[in-house]
Formats: sequence, C-alpha cells, structure tokens
Amino acid sequence: MPPEALVEGPGALNALARPVSRETRAKLARYVELLGRWQKIKNLVGPGTLEHVWTRHMLDSAAILDIAPEARTVVDLGSGAGFPGMVVAVMLAGTPGAAVHLVEANARKGSFLRTVARETGAPATVHIGRIEEVVPVLARTLTPDLVTARALAPLDQLLRLSEPLLSKGATGLFHKGRELGEEIAAARDHWGFDLVEHPSRTDPAGRLVDIRGLRRLG
Repeated sequence: MPPEALVEGPGALNALARPVSRETRAKLARYVELLGRWQKIKNLVGPGTLEHVWTRHMLDSAAILDIAPEARTVVDLGSGAGFPGMVVAVMLAGTPGAAVHLVEANARKGSFLRTVARETGAPATVHIGRIEEVVPVLARTLTPDLVTARALAPLDQLLRLSEPLLSKGATGLFHKGRELGEEIAAARDHWGFDLVEHPSRTDPAGRLVDIRGLRRLG
C-alpha cells in the first residue's frame, strides 16, 4: 500500500499483513492518548510528527511483527517514546512468553514508557541507563529473538551496541533511511553479516534492515 493511500488513525493498521484485534487497537489508541498528554510537557516526539502518529510511528513500528511474527523476546535500543519497542510490546500483550525490554537513558522518557506499559498491560520492562551499560547485563540473562532500534545511530554503531545480543543468535531489525547504502558500506569495513532489506510501509525512502550472522572482521 503506497504511503499516500494510508488513512491516519487506527485504520492505518489495515496496511499490516497480520490482522490487528479490536482489543489491540484500543490499547494502541490509549498509547496515542497518553503520548498526546505527555508530549505537552515532555516533548517526546518531533511536534510535526504527532499529527500523523498512526502512520509515522504506530504503523511503522508495528511492521516489525510483519517481518518477525514469531519473535517473543525483544530488546529495543534507545526506545525514546517507544517506537518501535513499546508498539511491539502492546501488540504482543496476551501472547504467552512475550517479553520486550526497552533500553532508554532518559529518565523522563522511561517514566512515560512505564506508564504506557502499566496502562496497556504490555509485557514490557523498561531499563533506564546507557545502552553500553545495559546491553551487556541483558546479554548475561537473556537470549533474545530480536533486537530493534529506530532513528538511533548509523548501522556500524548499531552493530557495535547490539553485538552482545546479536552474537547470541538474535536477529537485528533496524529502521533506516535514505543513507542506508553508505551506512552498509561503512559497516562492512568492520563486520561480516547477512542482510535483507524490507521496504517501509510508510516512507518510500525507508527500509527495515534485517541483520543476521554478525561477526567481527580482523
């Protein structure tokens, strides 16, 4: 479905390959309501994006589960306002064994994420701290299926940050933009990996980059 055909609001989720239940739509709507309230005092997302929150943030994040529908243990790096990690957690609410770990350094954003998890019943745990400090701790106790990040860092840096988890067999699924080609070339100077690009459902220039088999070079 081309971006111009998307309808702003919960109906945007119709673009997903998997159907979204009425209960899940209601939980995501509650998330959007909380985001609107907190945005007034916390500036959680770019003000210009809030008007299109369903297509710009919710649908874009929910696409993670179109690509990795079997994922149950997920680690989201630099979660911010919860995209994509909290959206994934809300969509996995009620799924046996689901656990989404959100890593966010900003305590105010962490408070927002915990509020959303509580209000929606999402299986989310919020870790407030720097990624470099939190991820090695998580790697000692978790064997995640998936590591996600959106608008966080160039691919080379993302691979460095997530290596402790990817080296345990997790798949990396990262939202990237029009600079992806240059980022891949730079990353291949230091890393070997298998890569698949999935087109964004909301941005013609966007991609979801699927990374597996990460290994250091040299």
